[in-house]
Amino acid sequence: MNTIRSAIGLLVWIVVSLGAGLIGSVFTTRSVGTWYVRLNKPPWTPPSGIFGPVWSLLYLLMGTAAWLVWRKGGFPAARAALTLFCLQLIFNAAWSAIFFGARMPGAAFAEILALWCLILATLVAFWRSVPLAGILMTPYLAWVTFAAALNFAVWRMNM
Repeated sequence: MNTIRSAIGLLVWIVVSLGAGLIGSVFTTRSVGTWYVRLNKPPWTPPSGIFGPVWSLLYLLMGTAAWLVWRKGGFPAARAALTLFCLQLIFNAAWSAIFFGARMPGAAFAEILALWCLILATLVAFWRSVPLAGILMTPYLAWVTFAAALNFAVWRMNM
C-alpha cells in the first residue's frame, strides 16, 4: 500500500471514529447542563470535564486500530473485524442517544452491555489480525467497563 493511500486511510478511520463521538455529543451536550446535573451520582463519578478529553483520545486510538487492521489487507481481508468495529461505533453513538437523549438510564445500561460485548469481539478480531490494534482497543474496553458501572449506579440511584 502506498504512503498516500495509507495516510488517507488513517485519516478516514479517525474521522469515522470521531464521527461516532460527534453524533453522541449532540445528545450529551443538551442534557449534561440540565437533566444530568440533577441526577444522583456515586461519589466516584468523574468531573464532567474529564469525559471529552478521554473520549477524544479513545476515538483516536480506535481509529488508529481500525486503520492498522485495514492497512494489513484492505476491507476485503478484514471484513469481519471492520464490520464489528463499525457496529460497535453505532452502538457507541446509540448509548448517548438512549442515556442522554431519551433519558433512559436502565435501557442505556442494557445497551452498554451489548456495546461492551461488541468492543470485546472487535478487540479479539483486531488482535488476531494485528496485535497492536487489539492493544489500542484495550483502553476503550476498560473505559466502557467503568462507564457501564457508572451507568448502572446512576440508574439504580435514580429509580
